[in-house]
Amino acid sequence: MDLPESQRADAVSSMVYEANARLRDPVYGCAGAICQLQKQVNDLQAQLAKAQAEILNMKCQQTNLLALLCMEMAHDHDESPPSNTSSQSVSPEHPNRGVSNNACFIDDNNLGGSLWEPLWT
Repeated sequence: MDLPESQRADAVSSMVYEANARLRDPVYGCAGAICQLQKQVNDLQAQLAKAQAEILNMKCQQTNLLALLCMEMAHDHDESPPSNTSSQSVSPEHPNRGVSNNACFIDDNNLGGSLWEPLWT
């Protein structure tokens, strides 16, 4: 009777819910349901944190793999004999101008495709 008329329907609904919760769980009632939901939220937050950590770990592994491949390709490029098949000319004043160093650009032609297979399976 102390509640305004606009809130009385919500109060009755709440009392019915609490009574039903007490029938399901005579000891804890609504508090037990709330505790169970809080535990579920905590478990889901832990799962989310674990998934985010796994994603970060995979990104780091991918970055390390690409860096390793890039270093390996640069090493292989440095050891290979220079070829004169390029149509670009090198200026004597600027020996690096006109020369393309694609050692860190990975394409399937340089790797043969077999190296990438384990990454996608």
